[in-house]
Amino acid sequence: MWFLYIIETENNKLYTGITTDVERRFQEHLCEPKGAKFLKANPPKKVVYTEEYENRSEASKREAQVKKLSRKEKNLLIKT
Repeated sequence: MWFLYIIETENNKLYTGITTDVERRFQEHLCEPKGAKFLKANPPKKVVYTEEYENRSEASKREAQVKKLSRKEKNLLIKT
């Protein structure tokens, strides 16, 4: 299974990614060597949203859609 996830950062920004293991990936984001460049400047606080997909292709397509959403639209998604 693949997961789309959204992380809220310490400075209230949102980061979207995909992974096969959300908790492992969040821990990697906390450690600089394997974390995303964006999260080095914006330390991650918590995972605020996830969606599950059968394969990487579906998760990647959804990730692209979510990344195009406005902050307001992402907040609505997170609240559902």
